[in-house]
Amino acid sequence: GDRVALLTKNCAECFELMYACNKIGAIFTRLNWRLAPTEIQAIVQDAQPKVIIVSAAEEALLTDTCRNLTCIKRIVVLGQDFDGWRNAAADSDPGHSGDPDEVALLLYTSGTTGLPKGVMLTNQAMSFTPRLAAESWGMGADSVNLVAMPMFHIGGCGYGSSTMTVGGHTILLREVNPARIIEVIAKHKVTHTFLVPTVVQAVLEVPHVNEADLGSMQLLMYGAAPMGDVLLRRAIEVLRCQFMQAYGMTETAGTVVVLPPEDHEPQGSRSALLSSVGRVLPWVAMRVVNPQTKHDMPTGQVGEIWLRSEMVMQGYWNKPQDTAETLLEDGWLRTGDAGYLDADGYIYLFDRFKDLIISGGENIYPA
Repeated sequence: GDRVALLTKNCAECFELMYACNKIGAIFTRLNWRLAPTEIQAIVQDAQPKVIIVSAAEEALLTDTCRNLTCIKRIVVLGQDFDGWRNAAADSDPGHSGDPDEVALLLYTSGTTGLPKGVMLTNQAMSFTPRLAAESWGMGADSVNLVAMPMFHIGGCGYGSSTMTVGGHTILLREVNPARIIEVIAKHKVTHTFLVPTVVQAVLEVPHVNEADLGSMQLLMYGAAPMGDVLLRRAIEVLRCQFMQAYGMTETAGTVVVLPPEDHEPQGSRSALLSSVGRVLPWVAMRVVNPQTKHDMPTGQVGEIWLRSEMVMQGYWNKPQDTAETLLEDGWLRTGDAGYLDADGYIYLFDRFKDLIISGGENIYPA
C-alpha cells in the first residue's frame, strides 16, 4: 500500500519499478515531468509517497517542500545511486501475491477541471492488458512495439506494457522525436505503435519519409484527439499499414472502444465511420445517458457516455466526493464525454459535457 513515485522521462526503469512495486504490494505512481514544480508538489502532497525515484535531469522539479515531506524516507537518483541501491538488495522473490482489487497504479489525470486527481487502478483492471494486446491489437511473441508516448499517462505505461505481456519486444523512446520514430521503425522492424494525431502529423512531415523503410509496420493505433479526415488519408497513403482508433481514459485503465482497421475506408459507403471512435470491446458495456434524467438517450441523440467494465478504476485517491459523483453504485462510470450511438453501436464523440455552453436554450459544444 505504500506509494513509490517516479519522476523521469521514459526509461527502462519505468517498467522495472512498476513490476517491482507489484512484487511487494506497493502502489506505483508516475509524476508528470511536464508540470510546473508547484503542480508536482501538489501531487506529491496528495500521494504521500515513501520513496521518490528521480532522474538527474528532472531533479530540479522537486521543490524543497516536496523533499522535506515527512512521508518521504528516501529520494533516489537514477543512475549510479539507483543502480547501487537496487543491486545491493537480495535477488529473492518477495513472494507477495496481490488480490484482484489491490491498487497497482496511481495515475494522475491531466487536471483539465482543476487539480489533477489520482486514479486508482487495480490488478484486475490492469489484467486486461494482455487481452488487449492479443485479442484487439494482434500482438504476439513476434511483435515489436514502439513506445514513444510519455509513461506518466495510461497510453504510455498501460499500452507500453502490452507487447511484453505476450512475449514480444518493446522499443522505448525517451521522448517523442518524429525523425527518430522513423529511424527506429526501420532499424528494429517495428510492427506496432500508438501515437496521438499531432505526432502522426509530425512524422509525416519528416524529410524523405516516403523513402523510409516502413514495411514492417502492421498496425498504428491513434487516439486521445480527433485525427481529421485529411491527415488520416495521408497517413494511410504514406505509412501503408493498418490503422486503429482507440478511445479510453485513465479511469478505464486504457482502451475500451476501438475502430478497427476494416472500418478505415477513406472512400465508399462506409467512409462515414471514420468520424466514429468505434464500438466497445467485448468486456465493456456502454450507455448514452441524459445527465439530468439518467435515462438512456435514443439512437442518434447526444448524451453522456457511461461505461461499465472490470477495467474501470476503483476511485479517486483521497477524493470520496469526486469518486461518488463519477463512479455510481451499480458500477457505471460517468465519463463526462458527450456523444451519441448509431444503430450499429458505433459511438461518435461530441465534446466534454463540462465544456457545454447553453445559450437561449440551445446546447453549444465548443468543439
